[in-house]
Amino acid sequence: MFLVEKALTGSKAYWRWMLMLAAVIATGFVFYLRQLDYGLGITGLNRDVTWGLYIAQFTFFVGVAASAVMVVLPYYLHNFKVFAKITILGEFLAIAAVTMCMLFIFVDMGQPARVLNVLLYPTFHSMMFWDMVSLTGYLLLNAVIAWATLTAERNGTAPARWVKPVILVSIPWAVSIHTVTAFLYAGLPGRPLWLTAVLAPRFLASAFASGPALLILLCLLIARVTKTQVPWESIQKIAVIVTYAMVANVFLILMEFFTALYSGVPEHRQPFQYMFTGLEGHARLAPWMWTSVLLAAVSLVLLIVPRYRTNPRLLPIACAIVFLSLWIDKGIGLIVAGFVPSPLGVVPDYVPTLPEVLIVAGIWGVGMLTLTVFYKIVIAIRPEPLAGHA
Repeated sequence: MFLVEKALTGSKAYWRWMLMLAAVIATGFVFYLRQLDYGLGITGLNRDVTWGLYIAQFTFFVGVAASAVMVVLPYYLHNFKVFAKITILGEFLAIAAVTMCMLFIFVDMGQPARVLNVLLYPTFHSMMFWDMVSLTGYLLLNAVIAWATLTAERNGTAPARWVKPVILVSIPWAVSIHTVTAFLYAGLPGRPLWLTAVLAPRFLASAFASGPALLILLCLLIARVTKTQVPWESIQKIAVIVTYAMVANVFLILMEFFTALYSGVPEHRQPFQYMFTGLEGHARLAPWMWTSVLLAAVSLVLLIVPRYRTNPRLLPIACAIVFLSLWIDKGIGLIVAGFVPSPLGVVPDYVPTLPEVLIVAGIWGVGMLTLTVFYKIVIAIRPEPLAGHA
């Protein structure tokens, strides 16, 4: 209760931010009630494109949640002290991201009661069932670890001995949540874009780039807003992780391009044509995907060249570009293009409607509000700066 009270005090700017998030959440909830009454017909989904913006955001934020392992593993498994002050921030980011993922699934189900079917009638060979297990378990693991660690830090004591085994379990579990998500798509034989053995590695590579990039931006934002020092050594180590993960992600995407285009198999080539050049006059995704490619190229230059990566002004730009590039790739292109063309050869169009976008914005608001509360508690119980070099 003491920790919760820390989130109930703050400056006027803090409360203005919270009220703005509450307004965004309320707007999204109002439109969700409309969807609940009318059905998914208020979205841009149709007979051919049955997964759209909701599931695309779910896919992206599962990666953000899984990326917490990139600071948890070095700190707890290899005693990498540089990450001592920011590991808790990564764990709370994972909690907020998993919460958003569950909400995206919830709104995509149409009728909330259908969620209970997964629990009441479990199907053990279904990837949906195992995805629910992995996400729920990961949320509980991170909640227990974060709260136990934070309580111990407030009391000035070491975490209880039972926390270490829980942390060790959470490390492979983090990898599993995005691997199972990839299996959801790779296990569908009628969707050639997803029918690839490198989908899970590609998901993990993009996750280990986008999540840590977001964590860097959040750390820098905390330092700016709260006037604390930036843990610059930690930031630089995470930036190296982002660099290698982004290189791996681009490499895997290029392998997909080669396989689809060089083989000349129409079923594999057409989704890529739709994404980048258009297919049968349908080219809605092309501007988005070329923007993602351009941003990825720029980010690699900024990250690979040491003098750019270590520049305090350029690093936030590079991280923002990485996040946006991967959000476009996984949060828009990958899911929608998987349905094009349909098994009947039709090239369907999908455009999110305003209610759909506002519901997504509301869930983003829930995630940001959750994260704000958690980070406010962390900052409140730490009298010293985050540590490091300004």
